[in-house]
Amino acid sequence: MKQWKDILVRESTSLFNTMKIIDDSSLQFALVVDENQRLLGTVTDGDIRRGILRGEGLEVEIQHVMNKTPLTASSGRTRSNYLKILKKNKVKQLPIIDELGKIVDIIFTDQSVSEKESNNTVILMVGGLGSRLRPLTNNIPKPMLHVGNKPILETIIEGFKQNGFTNFILSVNYKKEIIQDYFQDGDAFGVSISYIEEEKRMGTAGALSLLKEKPSNPVFVMNGDLLTQVNFEQLLQFHKESKAVATMCVREYEYQIPYGVIETEGQLLKNITEKPIHRSFVNAGIYVLSPEAFNLIPESKFYDMPDLFNQLMENNMLVSAFPIREYWLDIGRVDDFERANYEYRERSQ
Repeated sequence: MKQWKDILVRESTSLFNTMKIIDDSSLQFALVVDENQRLLGTVTDGDIRRGILRGEGLEVEIQHVMNKTPLTASSGRTRSNYLKILKKNKVKQLPIIDELGKIVDIIFTDQSVSEKESNNTVILMVGGLGSRLRPLTNNIPKPMLHVGNKPILETIIEGFKQNGFTNFILSVNYKKEIIQDYFQDGDAFGVSISYIEEEKRMGTAGALSLLKEKPSNPVFVMNGDLLTQVNFEQLLQFHKESKAVATMCVREYEYQIPYGVIETEGQLLKNITEKPIHRSFVNAGIYVLSPEAFNLIPESKFYDMPDLFNQLMENNMLVSAFPIREYWLDIGRVDDFERANYEYRERSQ
């Protein structure tokens, strides 16, 4: 495990290099200091993702992304006092500074406390027909197609398990018995699995109305045809920091217009941009929903997740976007499936 001195960065360090330090450290946190180790700010994974949403490039200096007014405490107090400050302010780390503003230590939330935060349910939507993947899905549901040596769905479950989430609900429909026979109650995979059954197509959010009980904590909802290396613990923390009712994972998508784009003012030609590249954020099929969001889901009706987010926004409820910067692949077509297996072989070599 790295020590806190390994996560000190200067204000001119790039966002990319700071991101790498955070990802490589088990502390998931960085401190920005001057040449005398005086604390200038702090950087969390959430700060970096919010910078990306603002359009900050990977080479921008971290001083433009950091939190310039972090919660700190002066040195000389007891550990129990520091832990009370952490608990009161609901933060995971507390930089300790001396009378000159120099960083002398960091106090982190007790591991026992963070472990309690991993009891959130994961709902995986695995009932689709997989029509675009035919004939591969003629006799098997799409989440059970093998990438590498195991089904896509098993890889998804393992990803959540590695982040400490072990309580799953699978929403099944098409060839459900294949999924249920393979995973059963999840005991063989070190997790707990239950099922809700869609008797008709209900969209990417409609099946949530079939839950026996409304969740009491935020839940993950994810499409069952995605391969990703998203850190789900960071996603949940981002959702909580945002105080959002719902969080949608998004990824940057770029496309090039194959022509010169013309700007005019009346009849006058003002500018020509040759084959410009446009960048937008698109829905990545991974969500976190707080219990209040479930109140808006209609009973036993077809209802897609974008419909829910639009309704939440119309009701002036806070929703947030979590930009994915990790590996992500939607296996919706045959060439996506072939690409996933190719990339798996490349990583295995």
